[in-house]
Amino acid sequence: MERRNFMRTLAAAAPAAMLGADAVAGGADAVAAPGDARAFQLGLMRRMAEPVLFNMAKGQLKKTFQLEVSPTWDGRDKGVTYLECFGRLIAGVAPWLALPDDGTPEGVARKRLREAALQSYVHSVDPKSPDYLLWKGPGQTLVDSAYFTNALMRAPKQLWEPLDAVTKRRIIAEIKSLRRIEPPYINWMLFAAMNEAWLLSIGEEYDPMRMNVAIRKVNEWYVGDGWIKDGESFHFDYYCSYVMYPMLVEILEVLAEKKGVFWNGKPDQLLAQAMKRMQRYGEHLERFISPQGTWPPIGRSLTYRTAVFQPLALLAWRKQLPKSLPEGQVRAALDAAHRAIWTNPSNFNADGYLTIGFNGHQPELGDWYSNNGSMYIASEGFLALGLPATDSFWTSPAQDWTQKRAFSGAKFAKDYAVDY
Repeated sequence: MERRNFMRTLAAAAPAAMLGADAVAGGADAVAAPGDARAFQLGLMRRMAEPVLFNMAKGQLKKTFQLEVSPTWDGRDKGVTYLECFGRLIAGVAPWLALPDDGTPEGVARKRLREAALQSYVHSVDPKSPDYLLWKGPGQTLVDSAYFTNALMRAPKQLWEPLDAVTKRRIIAEIKSLRRIEPPYINWMLFAAMNEAWLLSIGEEYDPMRMNVAIRKVNEWYVGDGWIKDGESFHFDYYCSYVMYPMLVEILEVLAEKKGVFWNGKPDQLLAQAMKRMQRYGEHLERFISPQGTWPPIGRSLTYRTAVFQPLALLAWRKQLPKSLPEGQVRAALDAAHRAIWTNPSNFNADGYLTIGFNGHQPELGDWYSNNGSMYIASEGFLALGLPATDSFWTSPAQDWTQKRAFSGAKFAKDYAVDY
């Protein structure tokens, strides 16, 4: 009964106690019908985004965001939570914010959230603001600065260009100051590289070495059949989803477009290779989704929830899904996966912010680096919302995904390893 009630109100306007009076007027649309994947995702994304952005736009995120950390928290400065929350959230929301304005209810809501996002960026780098983020903090700051800049790359005309000159200077200065942090030889190298790629994308001075070394190491860590190690040892987890493929591909996109200095002068070829490998990894992700929409709970950072499917959502947004994965099939599979997780009401706390957990509030699943700000990487599963409602990804007929076919006795494609 509790889940049914939650489904009815999932995308409804949030209560005043949760978001404040300004947010109520822009509350999410009516709950999606069972077959309306886009409306369901949009309701979820707005449920995540509105408490964060509407409060931060007023300099009240730290005031309203009640911190939650893992029981095994390592003792680092908890202030990094707010950078994690805003940076990870805005990276996932940016493609939708980049859609053009229109007079529809969705368009009106998008405009309000975009305005709140811009004001949030202003507060994030204003030392006098209550919501000035922890730029002078520990190494974790480098990690989440990359999501902060990734959003500006995903929606430059909507999130970067409208900012005032002072805010732009402050952002550039804060990002460059993070060069003081030397990333370890793991996925963190891509966070340093992402910041440099963003600087390159806006015509600023950038450090090619922080990109070149990261790209070379990630390619050295490729183990085959679409999987990349995170450092010298292979971990069977979803870091290819959270970091490796999306950041590698988007860094290479900037290098290919801007003709940036590169160690072998062929970023376009490496981009094509990375895209093919991400497509192969996407095939694995699609096959992981059970007939009920569940998937294997393996490895680190399980509490990132549907961020697992960032590569599929990115491929859909880029219109780069492989031929083996028709749009209607991927949409149906992702819809089932989102519903398998997000119908649990305890994914959100009483104030409307995310909790630590996989399917609901399960703080014991948090890792030593986990806080409830970390959880906003789940928004990366919504990148396909950057496609308008009229796009074929949303309008093509739904198709059963691989496991649903396999376990119903229907025909389904066999699967073989690839070598590229």
